[in-house]
Amino acid sequence: MIEYTEGIYTFYVYILTNKNRTVLYTGVTNNLKRRLHEHENKLNPKSFSARYNVHYLIYFEKFTWIQ
Repeated sequence: MIEYTEGIYTFYVYILTNKNRTVLYTGVTNNLKRRLHEHENKLNPKSFSARYNVHYLIYFEKFTWIQ
């Protein structure tokens, strides 16, 4: 059996929107700053967030366990 100790890991659930607030994008990451940078610079130009210009952070929450 695997034991999970809280506090070892950090995960973020976040919600982004576009300039007109007509689209929502929800994501999970272990490095929020890096992930927001990836969204803003459209590192994957065919992704949902790049196509809809979704890079305005409207909400995030920090967790120690991804489940």
